[in-house]
Amino acid sequence: MLGWFKKKFSKKGETPAATPDTQLPAAAPEATSPDPAVTVVEEAVTTVEAAVEATVEATVEAETAAATAPEIPVATEPVAESPAEPVPEAATAVEPRADTEEEEEPEAEEAGAARSRPSFLRRLAEKLSKTREAFTYQLDRLFLGRKEIDAELFDDLEELLITADLGVTTTRELLDHARRKVHRKELSDPESLKLALKDKIKSFIIDYQRDAELVMPESGPFVIMVVGVNGVGKTTTIGKIAHKFVKAGRSVMLVAGDTFRAAAVSQLQIWGERNGVHVVARADRADPSSVVYDAMDIAKAKNYDVVLVDTAGRLHTQTNLMEELKKIKRVMGKRLEGAPHEVMLVIDATTGQNGISQAKLFHEAVGITGITLTKLDGTAKGGIVANICREMKTPIRFIGVGEKMEDLRDFDPDEFIEALFESRLP
Repeated sequence: MLGWFKKKFSKKGETPAATPDTQLPAAAPEATSPDPAVTVVEEAVTTVEAAVEATVEATVEAETAAATAPEIPVATEPVAESPAEPVPEAATAVEPRADTEEEEEPEAEEAGAARSRPSFLRRLAEKLSKTREAFTYQLDRLFLGRKEIDAELFDDLEELLITADLGVTTTRELLDHARRKVHRKELSDPESLKLALKDKIKSFIIDYQRDAELVMPESGPFVIMVVGVNGVGKTTTIGKIAHKFVKAGRSVMLVAGDTFRAAAVSQLQIWGERNGVHVVARADRADPSSVVYDAMDIAKAKNYDVVLVDTAGRLHTQTNLMEELKKIKRVMGKRLEGAPHEVMLVIDATTGQNGISQAKLFHEAVGITGITLTKLDGTAKGGIVANICREMKTPIRFIGVGEKMEDLRDFDPDEFIEALFESRLP
């Protein structure tokens, strides 16, 4: 941005400098007039122009605009080229500004780096506005005007936490923790109770995020198998995760293992084109295990870094389809030792407690190792995040907070909690 300004300034400094040369000869036609009455005026003009040229040269050498001040009275002469005089002044005034921009550029870069984290938190807070409205703001309203912690407050708090998708078991643990602190006189007012709840909810999330980093294998491709029920956004999530790996400089291959849903293969191929990555696909209704079988061989032969495998959406209650998932996983392990290295479950955060049931049954079938929560920018209730972490003891890898490519965020417990509990935005 600063470079663009410097180019603009340099152009302005160079172009007007030529205008005195093009405008000064304009007096020549008047000088050729045979009228003797103009002769005196011509001599005066010639004298003034010579003085102007000398002043301009001195001004450029000294790089100051102050030297041109004595030329202002020239504007009263009827024939003098007075409008041309301020142009060199403007040219000389720009030069020091360009120098100033060059000096201030490092400071601007440092200031931008310092503001990057708050800016990210603000964007995340804005994306979570509906989630915050459904949970945090109701919590604020509950504590508003309360002067002491009593049984009525705990009853209202229990109802709020359960309706915020924290679940009965998690809610009881939170309230028991708070009651113990009140009994020990560690909490004296509702505001301190709110802070205690915030810290406890944060602990539910952080305790199981220590191993949240995706660890690449020492050799061979890193295979991620993506599972979930219908409509949670598995294929879109795969496309956005592929974008992250491509930006990190990894070679990526997508596998269209969802051969059941109409247009699922085409959708994944579109994501492959957007990211510039190869997609292994077969005709609709093909055996997904055979697609995965071929994909593992291709991944080893071409030495891809990351392989993302899409699977057909299925209800966690459909036993035959869950058996098909187990078969796909077995085929991966046979063709590539250790695969899949990550079994990622995608959950729609708006489904609430049903998401816990999905996670448990998918875990029984294929052993999930990571979770992605989508649609947190919708009407989701923030308690589902803490509840899933506590119930499943499985790290959350990503959260989806919008439709854009960059709206699939790496999950950071600290940033999420701060954004969730942020005061109402101005």
